[in-house]
Amino acid sequence: MKELTIEDLKIVKEFQDVPDDQLQWLISQGETVEIEQCKLLFNVGELVTACYIVLDGKMRLCTVQSGTEKEIRILDPGQVTGYLPYSRGAIAPVFCEAIKKSWIFKCPKDQLIKGLGTHYELTAALVHMMLSRVREFSSIQQQNEKMFALGKLSAGLAHELNNPASAISRAAALLQTQVSRLPHLFRSVADLRIEPEKVEKISKLIIDKINTEPPALTMMQKANREDELTDWLDDNHLKDTDPEGLVERGFTTSELDVFKACSTPEHLPVLLEWVSNYLVTNKMADDIRTSSDRISTLVGAVKNFTFMDKNSDRQLTDIHVGIRNTLTMLNYKLRKGNINVIENYDNSIPQIKIFPGEMNQVWTNIIDNAIDAMEVNGKGNLTITTTHDDRFLKVTIKDDGPGIPEDIKQNIFAPFFTTKEMGKGSGLGLDVVSRIMMQHNGEVKVKSAPGATEFEICLPF
Repeated sequence: MKELTIEDLKIVKEFQDVPDDQLQWLISQGETVEIEQCKLLFNVGELVTACYIVLDGKMRLCTVQSGTEKEIRILDPGQVTGYLPYSRGAIAPVFCEAIKKSWIFKCPKDQLIKGLGTHYELTAALVHMMLSRVREFSSIQQQNEKMFALGKLSAGLAHELNNPASAISRAAALLQTQVSRLPHLFRSVADLRIEPEKVEKISKLIIDKINTEPPALTMMQKANREDELTDWLDDNHLKDTDPEGLVERGFTTSELDVFKACSTPEHLPVLLEWVSNYLVTNKMADDIRTSSDRISTLVGAVKNFTFMDKNSDRQLTDIHVGIRNTLTMLNYKLRKGNINVIENYDNSIPQIKIFPGEMNQVWTNIIDNAIDAMEVNGKGNLTITTTHDDRFLKVTIKDDGPGIPEDIKQNIFAPFFTTKEMGKGSGLGLDVVSRIMMQHNGEVKVKSAPGATEFEICLPF
């Protein structure tokens, strides 16, 4: 192995303007090591004990998630990993592996710290690396988490949009069938020559049915009502008429008697067929309107959730709007998990100046984690509470899942830390939450016990 020189270190861009004597000091504090292909420089979970500079070869940084490796970054000659001044990371969240045989300069953390106060240019260069690393990591982290969250939400959103879209398609097809029968029914009804006052009675009854919600019936009440209508239809030789449809639309035998009184026995089937067609047509139109409204609501929720039409500055925002939009976006997953949402909102809370899009990431990550936690129970309760005082707004998100084990609780906000399977979590969600809260000068706290995990979000006014 050749002896390390100052020129070897100047392969690092940030070292170009560092005085030679300081680089020579750095060389004297460390050593060069060779890492064979596929060998590790350091592993996940190890203490960060040194600063490493890649002099030759190629390394990669990877995280491990549920036994699956995920590549984070490639290190080429001139790039640095491991300890840098003022780095908070004490435990390696990733492993570093040689893609091909590599030559590495290794400077122990303790030795580097000793020289920081006397080697100013070197310290400035290392701090600049640290700041660049933080900016790069934060940017990648934010983008990755947004893309990951978008992927999770899009699946649920597809289901949410598919349901009303399918309902519209079905209703439109049935509506087309019903409308095609109108000319025939019109001729049949016209032949009845019903007197004007009877027409008025029939019209009033139909309008009342359209404008009134059918009564909510228990299964037993519904069965009894169907039996009553079946008997009435049998007595009047109307066995081809569907009693279930009449019950659905809230008809009683006394109301059917009105139709009977306004017609003759031979004309009654025609009249009921026309009435049924009219009511079905109206119901289809109402289903189309309801489904269209649902789609509009979902699109509005997506628009507000992403703040795609807003600028990037802090905005005065009702905190409940973002929470509700998040629940809308995650509605499919909530239903699938059989999760009951309990909302205890203090509606007197004034608007607060925040980055709404980023705070939506906070709600999404915490609520999504709560849903995943309750998955093992097959059901659960998610309780969201908002309170405030003169200085702070507090949002508490609580689930009744199994809780967070004590041995991992201290790591949940660390980047890339996750207990989820590959594809279900990036290990960045709660780290993003922590970063966003720092950006808002806020705080996130967690308390957990079996059956009760609580995240408290505290934001200053």
